[in-house]
Amino acid sequence: MMFNSIEFLIFLPVTFVVYWLLGRRVRWQNLFVVAASYLFYGWWDWRFLLLIAFTTLCSYASGIAISHPTTQLRKRGLTPKFFLWANIILNLLILCIFKYYDFFAQSFVDAFLGGKADHLLLHLVLPVGISFYTFQALSYSIDVYRGTMKPTRDLVAFFAYVSFFPQLVAGPIERATSLLPQFEQSRQFDYRQCVDGLRQMLWGFFKKMVVADSCALYVDQIFAHPDWFNSTSLLLAAALFTIQIYGDFSGYSDIAIGCAKLFGISLRRNFNVPYFSRDIAEFWRRWHISLTTWFRDYIYIPLGGSRVSKGRIVLNTFVIFLVSGLWHGANWTFVAWGAYHALLFLPLILLGKNRRHTDTVAAERALPSLRELGADAAHLPVGGDGMGAISCRQHRTGIPLLRPYVWRAARRRRTNHHLPHRRMGNSRRRNTDDRGGMAQPWRTSRVLPPTAPPRSALGELRGRHIPNRCIYGDKRDALYILSILGR
Repeated sequence: MMFNSIEFLIFLPVTFVVYWLLGRRVRWQNLFVVAASYLFYGWWDWRFLLLIAFTTLCSYASGIAISHPTTQLRKRGLTPKFFLWANIILNLLILCIFKYYDFFAQSFVDAFLGGKADHLLLHLVLPVGISFYTFQALSYSIDVYRGTMKPTRDLVAFFAYVSFFPQLVAGPIERATSLLPQFEQSRQFDYRQCVDGLRQMLWGFFKKMVVADSCALYVDQIFAHPDWFNSTSLLLAAALFTIQIYGDFSGYSDIAIGCAKLFGISLRRNFNVPYFSRDIAEFWRRWHISLTTWFRDYIYIPLGGSRVSKGRIVLNTFVIFLVSGLWHGANWTFVAWGAYHALLFLPLILLGKNRRHTDTVAAERALPSLRELGADAAHLPVGGDGMGAISCRQHRTGIPLLRPYVWRAARRRRTNHHLPHRRMGNSRRRNTDDRGGMAQPWRTSRVLPPTAPPRSALGELRGRHIPNRCIYGDKRDALYILSILGR
């Protein structure tokens, strides 16, 4: 069942009403969530339900065995580490058989045998969302083994944790430490949380159905027949594809997060303005956050993380990205894509700058501020009016008239914020009004920061009159600049 389908439009209101009519009886609510989630997931193919139920039961049993191994089991060598690795190998084996067996078998035949491999292929149907719920189940076993959480004895709550339908097929990949306790405690209806969830769902549907699907109409046509189009069309398709994949994936995440809020459940943020990142390391801290943090915590850090030599750090980074490429799809193009991103990481790792940008860009704003982009940003896109881009001070800008003022303002706001603002007009009349009396605070002449550009320069930019106001005040950001230039 897809989020943007008629079936889901009927399924969600019915599930929402029945869920809250059960009151604050947690076990009944969880049982209903499991039933609704299995209906949602089984809408594609009821056989998928057997696989997710098996994965859930194995992970649940492994958590108990890891935490409370009996003396008799220890004597047989069945230690907590044994149960951990048994669950990891079993779940990864299921994932590899369904997702990767045909891919590797076909690649082996093409490389060494040169014949048809139909007799070696299984032609299995890939279960929807198997990569997501497998990683979610594995994180529970690993966290129990590490002692970061205690194993749950509530089987119904654990089934709800693995199969919770809003994030079952497209993430975010939740951790048991944050999601499982929410199913074990009482939940009550919160009107504001529901309204906030509906708004986030609406925003997700807009990104998915309006932005991403509209771009797909153009992108799919060009990518299907690239030899029919010129280089300009191919570049435009590539640019639109970046918008499409973000709108598609982040839109689904917003729908999932908003839908979970309707049931009193909070999910983690999965995208954090990734296209405003200042380098590739920051980009991957903001793109598909739940997956990148999963790889960091359960693969990168156990391999040594950043506490080893530079060579080992480079090796660990390549391992992470190659695995990430395979996770995204069973194809050598995804492996090449992972290797490409690992190569982009190399300069930052060798120079020790891969942790340079850990702050939040454009926190609670539509666009980054000049302070965030002035010193380190590569570029700040400007609306599609042919104006080009406002580049950082190390690069040429598409708006030469603004370059000496914008970035000087961004630099001096950090150091000269304590200086008094310069007033326009005759300084001898600074404290008097137009009639010779003392000026009131709201009647003073226009105030501009020391680095504000002259109005004539801005007027030449668009050939229009610029309003008599402070453009580059301390709290003015790039969005305001664009609104002025767009008049």
